[in-house]
Parts: sequence; structure tokens; C-alpha cells
Amino acid sequence: MRLVGERVSLAVGGSTVELYWMDTGVLEDAAHFACAYRSLSRGRQRKVDAFLFMKDKKLSLGAGLLLRQGLAAHGIDEQEAVIAYGENGKPYLPDYPDVHFNLSHSGGMAVAVFADTAVGCDVERIEAADLPLARQFFSEGEYRYLAGLPAGQQRDAAFYRLWTLKESFVKTIGAGLALPLDAFEIVIMAGESGGKHEQIEVRQNVDPAARYLFGEYCFGGYSVSVCLHCNRYRKKCE
Repeated sequence: MRLVGERVSLAVGGSTVELYWMDTGVLEDAAHFACAYRSLSRGRQRKVDAFLFMKDKKLSLGAGLLLRQGLAAHGIDEQEAVIAYGENGKPYLPDYPDVHFNLSHSGGMAVAVFADTAVGCDVERIEAADLPLARQFFSEGEYRYLAGLPAGQQRDAAFYRLWTLKESFVKTIGAGLALPLDAFEIVIMAGESGGKHEQIEVRQNVDPAARYLFGEYCFGGYSVSVCLHCNRYRKKCE
């Protein structure tokens, strides 16, 4: 049985982001779990051990396997890599400043993203939209956008789309819980001349001069968003 994830290349502006994902159900078998666990660094093993429930252990292990796979594509051995953490817990590679990554998991799915500039990702299993939660945590504009959509599948997808877009931005800037979700706004606009390709921008005051671009991917009932910080690569992102 394969214990590695699927991969897709996402075009985000002029940059390419590598997105990996894995259904952690493949780790249900104890032998497969043990084999995968032994293949990872002691640091990742400690993260897996810290969880009480097997569901969460599998998600952490799956994220570690995707991290190993993505690092290997850059010639980096996960067992040897030094991973440091920013002020709010965002991981980075001090020995490889041009290799950026981020991890996320939800339900039974783990994802990892790799880019050559600051990047964040979030995955959520699409369920029923929670308008009271949106009212509490989203901006006023985002709430109005959701409330104006028909109840059901369209609103459900939009809720988790906004949620993952917002979380990917927070993770890109490394703010963690220090930045409330209603302190910035994701705006989804129709493409030029009413085209099908929507434009997504973030309105924020954390760093008004910074530019962020977004990529999205959906599979198997999950919504994934990727956010890329583009200031270092302004020409590439235009």
C-alpha cells in the first residue's frame, strides 16, 4: 500500500506551488502506521505521540509523510532537517531559506504545500455552513456575502471556501491566534468583463503594502486554499 500522497502543481500568479494531499485512512492498518511512523524524524514522532486519539495521530503522521515527500523533492532529508518555529508557531527551515512549506489537516485528509516564498494552506471538509459562526468570526462584508447566497450546497461550499482562504492568509503571515479572523476581509470578485475566473484579494492592515495571491483546489468533499506572499517576486506574480 502506498504511504505517500498525491501531488498537484498550482499556478498562483506567476509562481508554481506544489500541493500534496493524503487520505489518512491508509494508516488504519497498524503495520502500515508503524512503518510510516518509523520512517519519520524523532521530532515528528513526538508530535504524533502528543495526540491522545488515533484519528489525530493519523492526521499528524500523514502530515509528516507529506512533509517528508515534499522535502525529498527539494533534496532534503526529513530525518535530518532542522525545523524551527516563528513567534506564533509557524514552522520554517533555517538552513533552507528559499524552501517554504505549510501543513494542514481536517477530517481524514492531510495536506502540505511548498513554495519559494512565504506560503500558507488550509484544508476543511465541506459540511453545512454555520452562519452564526460566520457572524461571530468573519468580517461584515464576508457575512453579507454568505447570507446572500441560497441555503444549501452553494452556501456550504462558499462558507468553507472563505474559511480556508482566511486561514491560509493567517498561516502565511505567521500570525496564529494573534490575528482575529474578523480583522481582515477576503473579497471575491468577478473576473474582468464578467468572466468566469474570479479574483480574490485580502483587505488587511497588518502590512498594507504587501501583496498576497491565492490558489484553490477541491477534491473528495474537501476545500483547500493556498496563500502566497508575493512581494519578493512582484514581477512573477503580476
